[in-house]
Amino acid sequence: MDEVNASNFDAQQKIQVTLDGETVKITSSCGSLNALRSLLETLALEKQRILSDLVVDGISVHLAQPVEAETGFHRVDAASIPLGELPLLLLTSAQQQAERIHAEIEKALTLVLINSQSAASEIWWGIARQLKEPILTLSLMPESVCKLCSTVSFERLRKWQLQQIAVIVREVNAVCETGDNIKISDALERRVLPWLQKLSDLIQLWLQAVSASCQLGLSYHAA
Repeated sequence: MDEVNASNFDAQQKIQVTLDGETVKITSSCGSLNALRSLLETLALEKQRILSDLVVDGISVHLAQPVEAETGFHRVDAASIPLGELPLLLLTSAQQQAERIHAEIEKALTLVLINSQSAASEIWWGIARQLKEPILTLSLMPESVCKLCSTVSFERLRKWQLQQIAVIVREVNAVCETGDNIKISDALERRVLPWLQKLSDLIQLWLQAVSASCQLGLSYHAA
């Protein structure tokens, strides 16, 4: 083994990886976080389970977004859930997506004020493209879960939420055309954030209900 390969191999031996509390042996080819996630997802699928949690050096990684192909970490702890608990994973992913968008909007409130009008509009359009992500994730939920917290079907909720997004995007786009960055920041704070917070609150209600049901040994299947 040449010096470079030996160095890479030694580095891999220092990475501790666990899945559901059990140590996972890795090869020298698993040098990036992206490669390790792929390995962990495969191991989970072999047991009819789905990766639900990924913690790198004590920091939780959002599974709802692509993992960077980074190196230099020392410990990876993963957890999986059985297929019967898939709704819990979908809700967690939707919540993470909403949280990520919320964080970007919070940053944008200031960024649009210190940038040019064209740059401020670009910041908003980048956010606007993401607003539908948690809604599309929720659309994969079985109807039986929706009934835990609402008498309205996921199909009707999805239709209503997407219509709301369209209205919001049109309104903020109109503000962008004024060329007033202060108004853009105000629109993000007073129009986009409240809608997103209501969505997050609804997802949290479902999460609590599904978590309680899972603890009782119940599972959900597509209706």
